[in-house]
Amino acid sequence: MARKRILITGAAGFLGSHLCDRFIAEDFHVIAMDNLITGDLRNIEHLFKLENFEFYHHDVSKYVYIPGELHYILHFASPASPIDYLKIPIQTLKVGSLGTHNLLGLARHKNARMLIASTSEIYGDPSVNPQPEEYWGNVNTVGPRGVYDEAKRFQESITMAYHTFHGLETRIVRIFNTYGPRMRLNDGRVLPAFIGQAIRGEDLTVFGDGSQTRSFCYVDDLIEGIYRLLFSDYAYPVNIGNPSEITIKEFGEEIIKLTGTSQKMVYKDLPVDDPKQRRPDITKAREILNWEPKVSRAEGLKITYEYFKSLPKDVIEKVEHKDFASFNK
Repeated sequence: MARKRILITGAAGFLGSHLCDRFIAEDFHVIAMDNLITGDLRNIEHLFKLENFEFYHHDVSKYVYIPGELHYILHFASPASPIDYLKIPIQTLKVGSLGTHNLLGLARHKNARMLIASTSEIYGDPSVNPQPEEYWGNVNTVGPRGVYDEAKRFQESITMAYHTFHGLETRIVRIFNTYGPRMRLNDGRVLPAFIGQAIRGEDLTVFGDGSQTRSFCYVDDLIEGIYRLLFSDYAYPVNIGNPSEITIKEFGEEIIKLTGTSQKMVYKDLPVDDPKQRRPDITKAREILNWEPKVSRAEGLKITYEYFKSLPKDVIEKVEHKDFASFNK
């Protein structure tokens, strides 16, 4: 029997590359697509030799063409860290709007099921904790984070419109803080930032007083949740994340203990609209997908730390300064 064919956008990124691995392992023909503005081919170079893997260097904000049959689309193309989407705000909005529209059109043409990667950021700085899918959010549309938050909120809206108006098979995953191997060490998110600083012997930078909370899900758990959602019969948004909540200050203390270093934490002003709480209500994931995270934070952090330590010294030492100039058009 011929392999099912799946398109994964953002395939050279952190989550996209792990999804490529998973669907290769499930014997799919994987078509990977990425414009490489934040992705890295090193994340998927081990797959290039396989007959059931192909790669397209392409920006999904432009017309997307895939020859032959296509059964599934996973749309994971988007900057995901504040450092990136604050530098390329227009591209961030375009990949969530034009890119999603292009891929929904492709899914309709191919009669393919499409799953989009939404985010806990659609909840903004929440006034309820934990955040259930029914919560509509507290988002500043014109604040610096609005380019990412609103791109994802629009992405959900247009996906649901294609589902209700055209009858397209769609799925929506709302992803909470996720970590693991292949994260970019210097992308500005709290976990790689803390570990990178610890490895380099620097003090850990805490924004605000450290009382804000996050909930960290190990990447293998997240990928399993996405896989189950894709093959479920549920079209509305589903939170996938780990409900184990921890303050940033406590998390910094865990990183210092894990890395065995003697650094202290230094405090800086909290960025505008930075959420004070982030914790998923995963009742729907448990009931609909029979899913919940399995990997403890201690176990996942150990694996992630070993991965970061294994990186070349120049990667550990440098802070990335990508040339984004041509993308804000």
